[in-house]
Amino acid sequence: MPFAPSIFKAYDIRGIVPATLDQAVARALGRAFGAAALALGERAVAVGRDGRLSGPALSQALIEGLVAAGVEVIDVGAVTTPMLYFAASTLCHSGIQVTGSHNPKDYNGFKMVLAGKAIYGEEIQGLRRTMDAGSAPARPGGSVRQVDVFDAYLRRIAGDIQLGRPVKVVVDSGNGIAGASAPAVFRAIGCEVIELHSEVDGHFPNHHPDPSKPENLKDVIAALQSTDAELGLAFDGDGDRLGIVTKDGQNIFPDRQMMLFAQDVLGRVPGGEIIFDVKCTQRLAPAIEAAGGKATMFKTGHSLIKAKMRETGSPLGGEMSGHIFFKERWYGFDDGTYAGCRLLEILSQHPNASAVLNALPTSFSTPELNVSCAEGEPHLLVQKLIETAKFDAPAKVSTIDGVRVDWPDGFGLIRASNTTPVLVLRFEGHTQESLHRIEAAMLALLKSVKPDAQVGAAAH
Repeated sequence: MPFAPSIFKAYDIRGIVPATLDQAVARALGRAFGAAALALGERAVAVGRDGRLSGPALSQALIEGLVAAGVEVIDVGAVTTPMLYFAASTLCHSGIQVTGSHNPKDYNGFKMVLAGKAIYGEEIQGLRRTMDAGSAPARPGGSVRQVDVFDAYLRRIAGDIQLGRPVKVVVDSGNGIAGASAPAVFRAIGCEVIELHSEVDGHFPNHHPDPSKPENLKDVIAALQSTDAELGLAFDGDGDRLGIVTKDGQNIFPDRQMMLFAQDVLGRVPGGEIIFDVKCTQRLAPAIEAAGGKATMFKTGHSLIKAKMRETGSPLGGEMSGHIFFKERWYGFDDGTYAGCRLLEILSQHPNASAVLNALPTSFSTPELNVSCAEGEPHLLVQKLIETAKFDAPAKVSTIDGVRVDWPDGFGLIRASNTTPVLVLRFEGHTQESLHRIEAAMLALLKSVKPDAQVGAAAH
């Protein structure tokens, strides 16, 4: 009986428990992944899980499958996805995190690192074929040992980060798994922390753990108004993404955070190549170049950005969605807690952290917009757009991931999501007028290939 094809996504395996994803899926994945690891000479696989209610049962079944495949399982328990990556960078080279990330509470899934690389695309389809065929062999020699990685993780960060002065912060973990570790890490580097929703609770009783959505930042903004804290930090469900809120309630989106990070990193890695995705602001590349770096725009997707960073030797990469990857001084994986610490290190050199953030170049932009499509339709539409998109100079068209058109005063983007059957749109202008002009031009282009397109705010 084949497993639901819809759960095998571009960068991970993800579905609704128990409708499309259950213990049988987890066990079969353990067998298939274990066989793939052994084929590459990998003897050990780390396993972690986030705070979701279905996590313990799925994790147990996954471990059973891995043991049956004959590998040594390093069970790191309930941890953030970055702490699982940390285990797979320090204790072994492969790992699986049982996580639903920022999806609704009835979702769960698996993020995977195999022999030091985040696997995606065809490699995930390869696992699917092995699982469907039930062809992963059972081998003797499998075992499990429990390891607590938190102390080593905390020491590694506290030993790396030097604050210029103490900073008081609000930390909202949204009842996600970051609540069990992030506040302690911030205290260890010298912060005073006001905690919100740190208790790990898979029901997510206060708000959904997704800091990319403004409605999930209300509690942080209220705490900043009612206390003398100078900055707000908010985490997603598995702790690999970070939201930043200034004292005056401004949300500093990740593409603007990247300007600060790039400036800082390039001070130590002159001429470094900084990788960012096609959804990022037009203001980012000039900021990287002004700091002496090489700015490289690439496809959206955390696994794709990581692969590009490995290929180019990049010290830093980032995505508009909030995944920030530090290779300089760190391991190259995305970690919301570590990114928050690096940000605080930079801001602590200044008397007013919010003033530094609010002074970063900005534009007028839409949030991420979605157009719902039939399964398989988005990539066909994008192909049509690539064939028909004609814009007069000075517009520049990039087709690295969908169609991005850059004008001197803003950009428009239409791309196919790799995780759901939608087109993803984003528009930016240096003024409100240029934003409206660019939005109109791009929507006219879209309607030329999909006359019935309905544009709505992105749902995560």
